[in-house]
This record gives sequence, C-alpha cells and structure tokens, in this order.
Amino acid sequence: MILIFLIGIVFVGIAVGLFARALVSSRYQAAETIGQIGSYGFEAHGPAIAAGRASGRTGRPSLHGLVDSMATRLGDALLGRSRSLSEEGLRHLLQSAGYYTLSPRRFVGYQALGTLLLGGLWIWFVVVTNANWLFGIVGAVLALLAGWTLPVTYIRRRARSRTERIDYVMPELIDMLIATIEAGISFGGSLQIATKRFRGPLGDELRLTLQEQNMGLGLNEALGHMAERCGTPSVRSFVRSLIQGEQLGVSVGQTLRNLAYDMRARRRAIAEERAQKAPVKLVFPLVLFIFPSLMIVALGPAFIGIHQMFHG
Repeated sequence: MILIFLIGIVFVGIAVGLFARALVSSRYQAAETIGQIGSYGFEAHGPAIAAGRASGRTGRPSLHGLVDSMATRLGDALLGRSRSLSEEGLRHLLQSAGYYTLSPRRFVGYQALGTLLLGGLWIWFVVVTNANWLFGIVGAVLALLAGWTLPVTYIRRRARSRTERIDYVMPELIDMLIATIEAGISFGGSLQIATKRFRGPLGDELRLTLQEQNMGLGLNEALGHMAERCGTPSVRSFVRSLIQGEQLGVSVGQTLRNLAYDMRARRRAIAEERAQKAPVKLVFPLVLFIFPSLMIVALGPAFIGIHQMFHG
C-alpha cells in the first residue's frame, strides 16, 4: 500500500512538472537567451548597465531572488570547506550541459537545499503514516543520497546527450561552411549564416562564439572557448584544424572537407559499435520480463491441471 502511494506521488509530481513546463517554456527560453548574453560580457564589462538594472528594481526582492541568494551562500560554504568538490570541474560540467549562467556555487547550494527538502518530505511522510522506525531511517538515508546524487547525475546525462548531438551534427555544419567559403564568403560570415540555419546545442554554441567575437575576442580565442565548453573530439578537431590552417596558410576548404570525411567515418564506427552492443543489452529485458511471461503462459495451465489432479 505504501509503495503504491509513493508511486502515485511520483506520477502526480511528474504530471504537475510537465504542465508547468508547458506553460512557461517560451518565457524560459527567452530568459535563458538573455541570460546567456548577460553572462558573456554585458554585465561583467558594463558596470553602468548593471547599476542601471539594480537601480531600476523597486520593492522587496522576489522569492526566486531570495532562494538564489540562499543557495549561493550555502554553496560558498560547502565549496569553501569541502575538498572533494571541484569548482572548476563543476563549471565545465555545467557548461557542457548548456547551463552557462548557473555558477557552480549556486548549483551546489541548490543541490544541498534539494537534499534537505527531500529528506524533510520523507520524515514528514513517515510521521504522518506512522510507519516503522527502521523503514523510516532507511528511507531517510536513501532520500538524502538521492537528493544529493540525482542533480549531478541529471547534469552528466544532459551533458553527454548534448555533446553527442553536437558530434552528430558537426559534419553538416562543416559541409555548409565549405559551400559558403568556396562561394567567396569569409569564415566569419559563414559562421553567421550557420547560426541562422542550425538549432539545438550546436547552434547555441555557434551563437555564443559569435557573441564573444563581437565583444572583442579574436576568432581563434572564441573558437578555443567553444572547444573548452564542449570538449568533444569533433569540436576539438574542428577548432584545431581551423587554427592550424590559419597559422600554416593551408586552404580552409580542403581542410574542412577532410575533417568532414573523418567525422562521418567516426560516426559510422560509433553506430556500428552501438549495433554490436544491442544484442547484449537485449539479454536483460529478455531474462527479466519476456522469459518469465512466456513460462507463465506456457506452463501455467499444465501446473494448474497437475494441481487439480492431485488435490481434486
């Protein structure tokens, strides 16, 4: 009964979360885009703009601002006293996942707040249902572990999925750059055209690269930051080939054409590797779900007949 109640709570929470996400999806995307622009120079290099924003805020601080401030302070305390938490590693992980404006200290603070909230909810549930104390202690420990590890697991899975999508689309980007460069357009102009054609993680990275370039960075330095944010083999090869081609005076079109061929060969090898792993992965659902069902359907009537024969 308790298990069914917990499953029901989880599904209700998922439904509410999906409904809320559907309502605020467009506003969230606009706010995220504005936040990315702010995090790449306008707030850091424009104190007058930041002061104007601060002076334009009136009234009491919002609940979201209070929670952000609390999470930041808690994250500062945890990162300052813990040696196991690496701020640089968390920053790289958050950037790989696409959270450019979320600082590592705030993320750790939210992680700690989520852990305390989940543990408190479990204790409240145990007190309300008057459950066994041993069950409550074990559940509290699991709730605290889940609240601490699930955010990091989600960020890592998102970062891995995002980098895989970038690697998959890179050959198409290179083909487009080859076509525009050979048509007489400069490399910077080709990147601007690509930002209008590509969506998703790769399009976001290209737009951030152009924003950095417009803010005063050189093209090679902006591309180097892109390679640091993504860290995928395709992006590193792309940036390295462009920088070496410019330094050595090699034709960019031929370099990109060879690079696109290598990326497609790598993508084909990854697809073949996943295809070879598929039979091994199918063993687990076969053994755990399909074979027991087949045994019940095939041998169930025979067992029922034997039981009736000996006890009838």
